[in-house]
Amino acid sequence: MEAESGFDILPVYDTPATGEIGAPGEYPYTRGVYPTMYTKRPWTMRQYAGFGTAAESNARYHQLLANGTMGLSVAFDLPTQMGYDSDDPIAHGEVGKVGVAIDSIDDMRRLFHGIPLDKVSTSMTINAPGSVLLLLYQLVAEEQGASPADLQGTIQNDILKEYIARGTYIFPPKPSLRLVADTFAYCRTEIPKWNTISISGYHMAEAGATPAQEIGFTLANGIEYVRAAIDAGLAVDDFAPRLSFFFVARTTLLEEIAKFRAARRMWARIMRDEFGARNPKSMMLRFHTQTAGVALTAQQPEVNLIRVALQALGAVAGGTQSLHTNAYDEAIALPTEKSARLALRTQQVLAYETGMTGTVDPFAGSYAIESLTDQVEGAATKLIERVFAYGSAVEAIEQGFQKQEIEASAYRIANDIDGGDRVVVGVNRFVSETEEKYEPLRVDPAIEANQAARLAELRAGRDGDAVRGALDRLRAAAAGTDNVLPVMREALRLRATVGEVCHALRDVWGVHQPVERF
Repeated sequence: MEAESGFDILPVYDTPATGEIGAPGEYPYTRGVYPTMYTKRPWTMRQYAGFGTAAESNARYHQLLANGTMGLSVAFDLPTQMGYDSDDPIAHGEVGKVGVAIDSIDDMRRLFHGIPLDKVSTSMTINAPGSVLLLLYQLVAEEQGASPADLQGTIQNDILKEYIARGTYIFPPKPSLRLVADTFAYCRTEIPKWNTISISGYHMAEAGATPAQEIGFTLANGIEYVRAAIDAGLAVDDFAPRLSFFFVARTTLLEEIAKFRAARRMWARIMRDEFGARNPKSMMLRFHTQTAGVALTAQQPEVNLIRVALQALGAVAGGTQSLHTNAYDEAIALPTEKSARLALRTQQVLAYETGMTGTVDPFAGSYAIESLTDQVEGAATKLIERVFAYGSAVEAIEQGFQKQEIEASAYRIANDIDGGDRVVVGVNRFVSETEEKYEPLRVDPAIEANQAARLAELRAGRDGDAVRGALDRLRAAAAGTDNVLPVMREALRLRATVGEVCHALRDVWGVHQPVERF
């Protein structure tokens, strides 16, 4: 790449040759997991979207693809995330509100109508029922004529962080870990290009975790998933290359860049030294980033455009593999078509107007960045040691350790904001006396009744005996040791609903009952 002044920008600038830093694309991957990073092609630009009905979300996906989005990212409503159908009494008032309602294969068909699933990369933010939604995606792709071997994307499938920071869990931790391991094994043979988990620090950060807590607790969960897969009989290099991670990008630019570099270095060492990985891809921490939703303000919402741009810059400078930029109006309501397009344009400006893609790891060698990388790594490593002093990440979760640490951090941050020690522009300083009127996007309240009507039609039109038999076979598999995904896939093919499949597993595994510690 040539600078505007006429001289060349080098693809890689050398830093001191130490084992702590290394070259881009080489162990311990401090400077990035690929030697060329964005100099050959930019990161994948995803936009997280989903609301109302599958048909409404499908229209938004077509708009995003037409505007240059390179990958889709699906938001599901709370009933879907919790494994309930839209007509379940517990779903009342929440259908289609924070994501799209998906009750069956019929909804999944509508969601991706006209989108060739072997030509796009799709990320699905779904955890407890992640395997269920992945199987629906596979079934729809096969109906389109696509081979499962060609499908690319990610399911979040990270249940441990739900117990720590988010709460959309269904089953207790141990059967949940079994379901994760079953998904690893299934995808290895059936959907080999699929990323089977996105181990998430994002939601911990949104709950108040510091950068060191975010990567410390996330990597501890990663260790737990690797152990569960190995205990299930999988070889580390058979599944580890498909592991991925999900982090936040805050506005604190330098610490965030250092955080991403430290996380890569730590994971490379963990996989090589603790688990004996030999495949370099098993040691690469590949991650998706989302800008910080919790940092968005309802006051002076246009200021969020600046926040998101800076957060996106930190993610890119830190070497993310894909990025979602939040819309400026998300603190008020679901993004409008215009605000979603502006969020995407933010990434496109970074990729094509700033020169950031011309060189790999542009902040390497900075005294501040290298020092912060070491400090974040040291603090995160100590947190991992504290987690495993309980015996395992699950046992630490059961004792409330991670949750308590994050809540203490959140309390400190809230006090700093309330006291004015931490500035939030437009909230506790530089406050505007008048605010422009904003007209938010609203979800049609009739969606719940419409989804219930579609479910009634589905149940009346399918082979009820065949569905009941398939669900009985799923219960038997869950009670035994066989992989549950093949029988689950057959139930979904017969048009069993998401709620029915999850209830069959609840019948065997039960539900998680959190223990509050004060």
